[in-house]
Amino acid sequence: MIALIVTALNIYSYIILARVLMSWIPLDRSNPTVDRIVQGLYDITEPVLQPIRDNLPSMGGFDFSPLVVFIGINIVSSILLGLG
Repeated sequence: MIALIVTALNIYSYIILARVLMSWIPLDRSNPTVDRIVQGLYDITEPVLQPIRDNLPSMGGFDFSPLVVFIGINIVSSILLGLG
């Protein structure tokens, strides 16, 4: 069971990484397929990133919330793997 949770956390990390990378690439959001993919990534990640973003101080336009989530996932995964 612990391995399944850790795997899900790792998959979520890759989804956040995809969102970060897509934010750096200029995408044609007028393409319905691209728009659905981008919107799907935002829908999946925003519920986790927004509360963190709201509590972080302003960093001159840089969004460090994905980094905080990566660190959190790493800590939780390490704890879970230590239990198993």
